[in-house]
Amino acid sequence: MTQDFKKHSYTIPCASAFRDAVMDLAAKRRVNVGDLARSVLLVVPQNVIEEFPDPGEPDQHDRETVILKSGTAKGRPWRRKPRLQVRMAPGFEVEFMRRALAIALALDQGETQVRLQSSDDAEAPQETTGREVVDPEEILRLRTIVSVLSFDPLNDGVRSREDALYVLGFPPGRIPDGETLRARFRMLATIHHPDSPHGDHRRMSQLNSAMDILKRGAA
Repeated sequence: MTQDFKKHSYTIPCASAFRDAVMDLAAKRRVNVGDLARSVLLVVPQNVIEEFPDPGEPDQHDRETVILKSGTAKGRPWRRKPRLQVRMAPGFEVEFMRRALAIALALDQGETQVRLQSSDDAEAPQETTGREVVDPEEILRLRTIVSVLSFDPLNDGVRSREDALYVLGFPPGRIPDGETLRARFRMLATIHHPDSPHGDHRRMSQLNSAMDILKRGAA
């Protein structure tokens, strides 16, 4: 039986650049910001999230202007800290949520990776002090994060530079350098290669096509 949790609305103060990057990623993946945070929480251990660098709150000069919609000051502009609104289960600290979203950005930008390892490939432990078999729920969680962060294959294949940027997860107009391009390709190929437990032949083929197009453009 699934327990029903009432969602809590989190206000997460953050720098404007961080807010915009998170919202752009959510729009690119066709999910909301809460989905990004949940995906990270599903597959990344709590201690890893807690140790990930906190992007922090905005500095004193980083403010956004909003128009008040109620109260005696209705209609007036108000300068406030940039923020993200996230609806999730209650009980998380704001800093923890901000770190989780920073991990989502780092994954998308190829700065960190989630390693997917089959239980068949793992070495048998000398002492059986923990679980010896991969928990099926953990596999399901890994598949969830892969699904959220994967691109939708293009119906007509990769035919332009913009198509190639989309497939490799770069924003339109971006000109990634060779090192960034290779790092992104390696990360995605690890996930989508047909030999991977989560592999997809069509996505892998489009990754190769995208890489060819962008390498030609950089030559």
